[in-house]
Amino acid sequence: MANLPAHIKDLLSDLVARYRAQVDYLAIRLEAAEGADILLRGNKIETLSEGISIGGQVRACHKGGWGFASFNQLATLTERIEEAISAARLVGDEETLLAPIPTIQDTCILPLTGTDPRQIPLADKKALCQHYGEILRSVSSKVATVSVRYGDSAQRMILVTSEGTLLEQSWVDMEMRFAATARNGETVQTGRETTGSRKAYEDLVGLDAQVRSAAQRAVDSLALPPVKGNTYTVVIDPILTGLFVHEAFGHLSEADMTYENPDLLEVMSLGRRFGPEDLQIFDGAAPVGHRGSYYYDDEGTPASTTQLIQDGVLVGRLHSRETAGKLGEEATGNARCLNYHYPPIVRMTNTWIERGNTPVQDLFDGIQEGVYARNWLGGMTNGEMFTFAAGEAWMIRNGEIAEPVRDVTLSGNAFKTLADIEAIGDDFFWDESGGCGKGGQSGLPVGCGGPSLRISNVIVGGEAI
Repeated sequence: MANLPAHIKDLLSDLVARYRAQVDYLAIRLEAAEGADILLRGNKIETLSEGISIGGQVRACHKGGWGFASFNQLATLTERIEEAISAARLVGDEETLLAPIPTIQDTCILPLTGTDPRQIPLADKKALCQHYGEILRSVSSKVATVSVRYGDSAQRMILVTSEGTLLEQSWVDMEMRFAATARNGETVQTGRETTGSRKAYEDLVGLDAQVRSAAQRAVDSLALPPVKGNTYTVVIDPILTGLFVHEAFGHLSEADMTYENPDLLEVMSLGRRFGPEDLQIFDGAAPVGHRGSYYYDDEGTPASTTQLIQDGVLVGRLHSRETAGKLGEEATGNARCLNYHYPPIVRMTNTWIERGNTPVQDLFDGIQEGVYARNWLGGMTNGEMFTFAAGEAWMIRNGEIAEPVRDVTLSGNAFKTLADIEAIGDDFFWDESGGCGKGGQSGLPVGCGGPSLRISNVIVGGEAI
C-alpha cells in the first residue's frame, strides 16, 4: 500500500480544527490506493499496469451550500480547504440539514479469507488472463473475438470531520470479466460472465467451466431461432432477479433521485403498495463478505441494512446525511464515492429480494406459453422504465421448459413489473459481479441477490410476429 506520512491523522485533525468555525460542516477524506489492471483482447494483452496513488478530497457545507476540492499533493491541502470553504460560503443561502450520526473513532479492515492479490506477481495475473482467453477461443472456430479483463484494488481511507469523527477503513476488491463473440455469416451472438470478490484471490482461479460456458452460449445461440416478440409470463433466474432489483428498482430508492423531484417523490411515497404481500426488498452494507459490504460509508455513517419493501409496501429509501436531513429521515450509510476525485453520493450497496416459498419447479406450473430467462448480457434503465437482455432463454410450453431461443430482451415499467410478480422462488443466489455507475462514477462494487421470480405481462422483444 502507498505510504502515508507519519502522524497524518494528527495533521488532518489540526487542519479541521483550524477551519471548522468558518463553515457548518467540514470533512477531509484521504485515500491511498494501489491496484492492477489487465485487458486481453483476442490473443493480445492490450493493457498491463500496476499503479499507486495518494489523494484526497475536502467537503465543506455552509448554509446548505457545498464546496468540494480534490488534491493529490498533501502540500496543497491548506489551499484546497480554503477553496472548498470559499465555494460553500459563496453558494450557501439556506440551511444546512444533515441527519445526525454517531461520532466515530475507529480503525477497521475488511478481512480477507484467502490470498491478498497484492501478493500475486503481475506475471501470474497476466498468465491467468491468457489461460482464460485460450479457453474462450478453444470452444469453436466460430468464436470471432474474445476479451478478458482483470482488475484489483486495495484502498485505505482516512476520514476526519468537524463533528469529531476520525475513521480509518481499508479493503481489497477484485473483479474479472469474460466475453466471447461468435459469428456465422450475418448472425452474431455474445456470451458473457463476470465475477468479483472482496475475500480472496482464489475466488478468481479455477473458473474454467464458467469461462467456457460463456463462449459455448455464444456459439450455441447462433443456431437458435429468435424469440417471437410478444407479452409473456416469464420466469427469471436469481441472476436476472438481482439485476432487476438493482437497476430497475434500487436506483429509484436512492433518495437523491427523489428529494429534488416532487413527481418521483410522490410516486415513491412511503406506505404505497408496489408488489405482492410476500415481496421483501433490502439494501445494506452490513451483511459481511459481499462486494458492497463495509463498516462505514464515506461520510462516516455506520453500515446498516435498510428494508425498502416490506410485505409489498414501500417502507424505506437509501440516504446520505443530506438527503436524510432534508426528508426528515435517518441516514442509512449509503453515501459512497468511487475514489477521492468524486464527492460521496447516494449509492446502493448490496441489494436483494428475499427468497420466497414457492419451489422453483412450481414457478412454471400453468404457463401455456411463456419464456424462461437466465443470466444477462446487458441492459439499460431510464427512470422507471427498463430493458434487459437475457444471456440465455427457453420457451415455456404447457408448464414445461421447451426449446431454447435467442435475442430475448425483457422490457417494462419497474412499478408495474413489481405488481405483476406472481410467485417468488425458494432459491437464492448472490451475484458479486456488479460494478454500478451513477453520476460519472462507474465501476463502484455492489452486490445483488434474489430468488427466481414468475412475472406476468412482461414485454419480450425479439423477432416481430
